[in-house]
Amino acid sequence: MTDSRVPATPPPGRRALLAALTGVAFGAAGCSGGKAPVAHPSPRAATRGGSPSPSPALPRTTPWRPTSAEVQPAAKLRAVRLVEAIGAWAEGHGQAAAARERVAALGLPTALVAQAGPLLPTADQAALQVVDAQYGGILSRSASVLVVCRQWTRRGGTVSAGGTTVDVRLSRSGSGWTVGALHPARPGPAVRSPAPAVRTVLSDDRIMLPPAAAADLRSGQVHTSVARAMLALARTYRLEVSVVRSGHPLDVFGTSRPSDHPRGRAFDVWRIDGHAVVDPATSRGLIERFMRDAAAAGSYNVGGPVPLAGGGAGQFFSDATHHDHVHIGFRT
Repeated sequence: MTDSRVPATPPPGRRALLAALTGVAFGAAGCSGGKAPVAHPSPRAATRGGSPSPSPALPRTTPWRPTSAEVQPAAKLRAVRLVEAIGAWAEGHGQAAAARERVAALGLPTALVAQAGPLLPTADQAALQVVDAQYGGILSRSASVLVVCRQWTRRGGTVSAGGTTVDVRLSRSGSGWTVGALHPARPGPAVRSPAPAVRTVLSDDRIMLPPAAAADLRSGQVHTSVARAMLALARTYRLEVSVVRSGHPLDVFGTSRPSDHPRGRAFDVWRIDGHAVVDPATSRGLIERFMRDAAAAGSYNVGGPVPLAGGGAGQFFSDATHHDHVHIGFRT
């Protein structure tokens, strides 16, 4: 299912407009939501005289695409295309006015640009790669899509690597999904001396952390129970984390109950041993073992696509929101 207002691959006229505005080439091929796309180095630009430019090149990126197994693929696609449009631009197209043009080309309110925050830094050029898009919540008429991304920016001759996670809020009408608000992650400054378990997580190559999640850990606002559980699971699995603290809804979506994420007491995993949780080809046995091992690592609240029996009261749960990731929460 796709959003009738924004097709997965724009028509030729809109393709040309978006490519000119964003520097992103659209084609029939694209990456699946089941695998994180890989950024490829792009050739250096030439100067007016034809000699190689001294300015470093940014990575080439690929548009993220949902899989057919998504609960609401059109909602995710709508959220991702907005983040890609704001967070990537060719030289000369990076200021707020140009970002508003890119958003308008998607048929979305240009006022969203003012909410982009770290997604729109001051730079001559930017490239953005969406790592994953998962639900922060999905209901029949509303959704929270957490768009996890890496971003490279160039100012003069300096390239900086960064990225963020954006909680994109959507509502559904007869014409499809539209975006009402953006809530970018705000991890906070790094502390001078993170806890030993946190330092170990940050250096463990079996734990893949996107920029906002790594910044959460460096901020000192994540409980050590989270770091210890990551390390325990990494002894058996290679885990790719999507969200830790920032960039997640403050309350459990659709309720007034505080979420464990903003309190630094939870993390989500979107891929296990190279297999995306949302991918129907991923072994249900692998996901079940991972969920049970997360509980054994101290989690009181493990959610995922597989309904499990056993454990304490409410220890395991499954719903549409957790169709695409495993949630691992802690009391302290």
